[in-house]
Amino acid sequence: MIAIGCDHGAFELKNQMVEHFKKRGIELKDVGCYGTESCDYPEYAKKVTDLVTSGECELGILICGTGIGMSMAANKVKGIRAAVCSDCFSAQATREHNNANVLCMGARVIGPELAFRIADTFVDAKFSNDERHIRRINMFD
Repeated sequence: MIAIGCDHGAFELKNQMVEHFKKRGIELKDVGCYGTESCDYPEYAKKVTDLVTSGECELGILICGTGIGMSMAANKVKGIRAAVCSDCFSAQATREHNNANVLCMGARVIGPELAFRIADTFVDAKFSNDERHIRRINMFD
């Protein structure tokens, strides 16, 4: 299962992403937000990261205007490796090399079709388990 959350600026893209994954048969846990009224993105980053660190969800997706704020909030949580991605290569590389467990995207940076491709790439990619990548990830803590 994948946890997904957004702020008010990414509400529409989050809803489109939910529908996209539903078509793929991938179950999502939508933690909000649920409207376009101004809200505080760190609250939604915390909800998603809690689901990932608890093991209830394997991965998380966070969307705000740029993806940057969400990634900063998410990366404050021990055990979270969040990456802002605006292209498919970065989404694949961060899963394979960094074992990223949260994808952050900017709704004001990329359009829905590219967001779907980036999210699909992130979800479908697997960590390489190469010793050098494991060693480097262990240095994060």
